[in-house]
Amino acid sequence: MHPYNRLPSSGHSTPSPPPSPLRSPRLRHGRSKTGRFSPNRGGGRTAAQRLSWMFLSVLLRRQGVFLFAPLIYISGMLLYMGTASFDVVPVIKHRPAPGSIYRSPQLYAKLRLDMDSDNSSADAVIPMEASVLCDAFYSWIVCQISTIWKTPYKGGEWKPCVNRSWEGSLLYEGACDSSDIVGHCSLFLPESNGYIYVEANGGLNQQRTSVCNAVAVAGYLNATLVIPNFHYHSIWKDPRNDVRVVDKIPEYLMERFGSNMTNVHNFRIKAWSSIQYYRDVVLPKLLEEKVIRISPFANRLSFDAPPVVQRLRCLANYEALRFSSPILTIGESLVERMTKHSAINGGKYVSVHLRFEEDMVAFSCCVFDGGKQEREDMIAARERGWKGKFTKPGRVIRPGAIRTNGKCPLTPLEVGLMLRGMGFTKNTSIFLASGKIYNSEKTMAPLLEMFPNLHTKDTLASEEELTPFKNYSSRMAAIDYSVCLHSEVFVTTQGGNFPHFLLGHRRYLYGGHAKTIKPDKRKLALLFDNPTIGMYLNIPHLLSLLSRWKSLKRQLLSMRSHSDSKGVELKRPNDSIYSFPCPDCMCRANRTDDSRSSTAT
Repeated sequence: MHPYNRLPSSGHSTPSPPPSPLRSPRLRHGRSKTGRFSPNRGGGRTAAQRLSWMFLSVLLRRQGVFLFAPLIYISGMLLYMGTASFDVVPVIKHRPAPGSIYRSPQLYAKLRLDMDSDNSSADAVIPMEASVLCDAFYSWIVCQISTIWKTPYKGGEWKPCVNRSWEGSLLYEGACDSSDIVGHCSLFLPESNGYIYVEANGGLNQQRTSVCNAVAVAGYLNATLVIPNFHYHSIWKDPRNDVRVVDKIPEYLMERFGSNMTNVHNFRIKAWSSIQYYRDVVLPKLLEEKVIRISPFANRLSFDAPPVVQRLRCLANYEALRFSSPILTIGESLVERMTKHSAINGGKYVSVHLRFEEDMVAFSCCVFDGGKQEREDMIAARERGWKGKFTKPGRVIRPGAIRTNGKCPLTPLEVGLMLRGMGFTKNTSIFLASGKIYNSEKTMAPLLEMFPNLHTKDTLASEEELTPFKNYSSRMAAIDYSVCLHSEVFVTTQGGNFPHFLLGHRRYLYGGHAKTIKPDKRKLALLFDNPTIGMYLNIPHLLSLLSRWKSLKRQLLSMRSHSDSKGVELKRPNDSIYSFPCPDCMCRANRTDDSRSSTAT
């Protein structure tokens, strides 16, 4: 019987059923024993082989490979990690940013021979793009340094134009305007509106700021200025010939306050307040009480003020305020001695304000070449001066970033490299204004090699001459200030109040030009940390191979030229009149008196 014929045969033939499709379960079951994945295929196999074939057949048939493959991979990685050793971690070395490491000693060692053999230090070889235009594109210009400052000033020089008072009156050229509310234009000062008590605390130039601003406020309000003796006369000479200044308030007035200054009304004035605030708020109280107190007073007057106030500041800072007689005497003596030591240079010398004292190095958080001893010294100095400030939780100090940002103080070696590169010869006379240099025996040696004719107040003056000033930092700073003021060139290396005031004072004395070198310390950090300096000099359409020293010198001459071009600058809004006396305190020297007085207001 045919397997598909379930009925008994009746003698009739029936058609055969159609063949099953290839994927029919019948066919699939039929070949399961001898099919493709049968473990018996291909002869005898081991049990492991048969088991593997069975496992793979199940995966492929049910497409489970997509589920089990990641699991198999993870299992393998876990097995590997359990057997591998991770005691040694690969170290990734990061290349330090350019200018972030102090390499000036190495640079000096490389350049020293070229520097010493360079007999053209008095000449400045300046590339064409940094000098005047020439006909030949690849020409170079050799400029003889007969004087440091080469820039022609089209507007001409400036000169002081603040008149001194006559019989005590505050009279200025062009000072009378609509803001003159308290009678400044009269030839005689009217009766005082009262007494203003201020304390000129702080260092040398903090005192100068306080005194000059106090003079401006007192003069504007027609008040008498009271400055305590113990903060004042040890350094400054009394300017009472120009403004009303007294040491103490009369007793009959103090009796109203129980002879106790703390009972006097004290104004807590915000920093950089306008002069209008003093007129609208302070003056009425002064007229009522006749005595007022302003404490603290430093930086309590805005730099932006009407001309009458600015000229009061000019008068106080540049004309009336003087150092006390002992400081003036020793300052003049040291200037005379420096001039004699500079006979080979026509009596001209360069003054450098160097800030490389231990506290300055510690505060900067910069790293130099002192190694372990330097680290220990700086940690101890920070703890003494700023206990806990640099060790607060979360505070991160990045010496490399500080250096690349130009915030590190220049070392004596770097100052020497900079000046020699700017064209100053080995015979140049240098006056160094500074406190006690950190590790001076080591750090000062390279500077003395580059400039043997270097002097300080300690080498110019005798021990007996300096004894009255030795234990007073402000008095010693005043002596440095006096010698720097009369130098041919002043070099500032770190900023601060000392160069801030000296910059403006030199402009006032030298026709509006500061004659001051203020280096770009960010650029210096890159130059002094450039191991390939001098290999190739990039100029448009030109690759010139130069010595390392000539290449560095070219860059530094360009920096000096920039200082020259910035020597004459006019005051802008919010600039300090103590750094920029033009045009508030000075006027054009080539203008007539009439035109000058008409534009002074």
